[in-house]
Amino acid sequence: MSKNMGQGTAGNVIAALASFFIPGLGQLLQGRFLLALVQFVLAAVLWVFLLGWIIHLWSILSAALYQPPYTRRG
Repeated sequence: MSKNMGQGTAGNVIAALASFFIPGLGQLLQGRFLLALVQFVLAAVLWVFLLGWIIHLWSILSAALYQPPYTRRG
């Protein structure tokens, strides 16, 4: 995505909203394919045991707080 993408940007808000509906979708939008797959599969497996909400929350927070490696703080 854009080089302006970082914590608190509109891109992260959209990614967090996407992860709210489908765990891992926000990470997929951010280009983090492996993490998206891990979160999607873990959520699917854990929802069988009614623990998928843990991965769901992790997915949302991970998308919302993502700071790309090329973005400087301060």
